[in-house]
Amino acid sequence: MSNQEKIALFIDGANLYATAKSLGFDIDYKRLLKEFQSRGKLVRAFYYTALVEDQEYSSIRPLIDWLDYNGYAVVTKPAKEFVDSLGRRKVKGNMDIELAVDAMEMAEHIDHMVLFSGDGDFRSLVEAVQRKGVKVSVMSTIATQPPMVADELRRQADEFIDLAQMVSKIGRDPVERTDRVRHVERRPASSPVNAGDEGGEV
Repeated sequence: MSNQEKIALFIDGANLYATAKSLGFDIDYKRLLKEFQSRGKLVRAFYYTALVEDQEYSSIRPLIDWLDYNGYAVVTKPAKEFVDSLGRRKVKGNMDIELAVDAMEMAEHIDHMVLFSGDGDFRSLVEAVQRKGVKVSVMSTIATQPPMVADELRRQADEFIDLAQMVSKIGRDPVERTDRVRHVERRPASSPVNAGDEGGEV
């Protein structure tokens, strides 16, 4: 990557959380931001997640608040709760449209789009952004069984970055996590140490 390159990050929160969890590590969102700031001019870092309606406290809210104050453009919408045919409570929260609209709007202003998702539904978006002359990297993993990235999305991308290879650069120190769990009651919600939690993601 050229240091003059204008980069934008598009993070599918639920997908990235599931991918990191499958690899057994927590994302350090502060380190993630610094990593891409070092690769070029980071224009914007979008983070997309759905929030459960009528829920006063969600375990993801401290993360959302931290991201909002620390360089991320957080995009949320209410998730929908429903009961399936077997009577099980389900939560539906798809942010694909919001991400796609923002990506198409940003395409005019960037050289490089980094998509943190393995969702094959984004293949046509990647193709459309590429037609505008933007390089697209997809970050997910093929290190799990089954892989977390759809084959058609990986093929469409200009570059595939395996999250498993990024653990040392954007993963949170397990020692820090243990310390955080031990002292979490005494830490403010906006503390950067909360920035790797994503439990409760839908």
